[in-house]
Amino acid sequence: MTDPNSPGPARVAAGRVGALMTSVMDLHVRIALQEVDREKRRLISGGLLISGGLALLLLALIGAELALLLWLHDAQGLSWIHAALVVAALDLVLAGVFVRVGGQLLKGPYLPQTTAGLSKTTRAILGR
Repeated sequence: MTDPNSPGPARVAAGRVGALMTSVMDLHVRIALQEVDREKRRLISGGLLISGGLALLLLALIGAELALLLWLHDAQGLSWIHAALVVAALDLVLAGVFVRVGGQLLKGPYLPQTTAGLSKTTRAILGR
C-alpha cells in the first residue's frame, strides 16, 4: 500500500518541472541584470555625448549663421529674407546629419544574451 500523505508521481513530476523552470528563469534574470547594467552605461554615455555635441553645435551655429547671414546680405546682395532662408535650409541639412549619427549611437540590439537565452529555452521546452 502507498502512503496516503505522499504525493503522487504526477505531483512529483510537476514539482520538478516547476523547480527546473524557476532555476532557468533565475539564470535568465541574472544575465539580464548584468546586460542591463552594461546597456544603461552605453545609453547614458551616448545620450550625454549627443547632448554635449548639440549644445556646442548650437553655439557654433549661432555665430556662423550670423556671419553667413551678414555675408549673404552684403557680399552676395541678397535681401535679408532670402539670406535668412538660405541659412535656414543649411540648418535643416546639418540637423538631419546630426540626428542620423546620434540615432546610430543609440541603436540596439538591447540585451542580446538574454534574448538569445530565452529563445533557446523556449525552443528546448517547446521542442522546436
